[in-house]
Amino acid sequence: MLFLIILLGVLFVVFATAKLKLHPFLALILSAFFVGIASGMPLLDVVSNITGGFGSLMTSIGIVIVAGTMIGVILERSGAALRMAEVVLRVVGPKRPQLAMTIIGYIVSIPVFCDSAFIILSSLQKSLAKRAKVTVASMGVALATGLYATHVLVPPTPGPIAAAGNIGASNYLGTVIIVGLIVAIPAAFVGYLWAVKVASKIQVPLDQEEAMDYDEIIKSFGEMPSTFKAFLPIVLPIILIGIGSVASLVGDPESGVNMFFRFLGSPVVALLLGVFAAFPLLPKLNEETLTGWIGDSLKDAAPILLITAAGGSFGTVIKETGVGDLLQQMDLGALATGSLFLLVPFLIAAALKTAQGSSTTALVITSTLVAPMLVTAGVEGALPLALVVMAIGAGAMTVSHVNDSFFWVVTQYSGMEVTQAYKAQTMATLLQGVTTIVFTIILWLIFV
Repeated sequence: MLFLIILLGVLFVVFATAKLKLHPFLALILSAFFVGIASGMPLLDVVSNITGGFGSLMTSIGIVIVAGTMIGVILERSGAALRMAEVVLRVVGPKRPQLAMTIIGYIVSIPVFCDSAFIILSSLQKSLAKRAKVTVASMGVALATGLYATHVLVPPTPGPIAAAGNIGASNYLGTVIIVGLIVAIPAAFVGYLWAVKVASKIQVPLDQEEAMDYDEIIKSFGEMPSTFKAFLPIVLPIILIGIGSVASLVGDPESGVNMFFRFLGSPVVALLLGVFAAFPLLPKLNEETLTGWIGDSLKDAAPILLITAAGGSFGTVIKETGVGDLLQQMDLGALATGSLFLLVPFLIAAALKTAQGSSTTALVITSTLVAPMLVTAGVEGALPLALVVMAIGAGAMTVSHVNDSFFWVVTQYSGMEVTQAYKAQTMATLLQGVTTIVFTIILWLIFV
């Protein structure tokens, strides 16, 4: 009966968001109340668990999400994202335009939301398609799949951060980032192969007047920041978090030097320093940028914070129902142990993603559902928990179709018909998800 109640709670979230178009925040909060009350939890405990879960998750990752969003907005509006793209194009060369777009997407989507990043880089990918004489569809899919890979797998993107927080991996965020960067490589590569082998055969009419030359695109943006300034807000937090992770494993934890490195490597401090590293990108230090741009980033972060916190409430209620103790009493066999356990979060996230469209919502809900199972499955420690986040992310990219806003961004800005987008974008994300879970299981078998 308890499993049935939790299942009904999840189905309500899917139905309310997909069919009724209810905001995920309200759907998750209402479902948390339903699960708590229906499971027989004392009414006042329902309230305290919902508010406690809401606040505890924000304690660990709230500032991190806000700081990451600030960095993304500054990179987007200052021209730094375009500068990073221009640098990658110079390195990769004009003869491999799809590979260049995949790498650009892989890098840019770490701090910038994939929807916004695709729109920013849309004119660039069209100009490159014109110059290299390749189809716009192939360039669009290469960019979209590169963006998608890091969007669902690498913090400080909100989805992976929320998943890490829900399963108790907030203290291992450095490991999650490193593993995410590695796992995202085959995910992006299979998207690139699909773009070259399949999407390149999809003909989309390209308005030659609309598609400006590459040099015109660069000139139209005005003076762009230097390469060092453009990459620093992304690279600095990753390096600091990596140093903090190493410091937590080696050396005397009581020494002043060790504590200083762990302080710098804490995600909150590292991301805030990343924000300050992004300030030199601001064209002017005035009200428009320091208040306007930062204020807009807070508006962008608000719905992500609310959805993530509501997921924390939902997860806490599920945990307090006693489902974890019930799972411990059950003999789940091979499914509950070893690498095969990773298929559980993958399939749950894939079902949620396909049903309601949002990768972030799929990451949040799935992580709350699998958290009570981790003790039973014997999953603990930095690397195993990071691989669970990767498994959830693999499901959260499987698949992007008509109920996903990113699907429509890719479709409209690439000029594809819906049927063409199903063949190009939807199938590409399916292959990305399957590739990611297979690679994650291989990593588990080798290192865990």
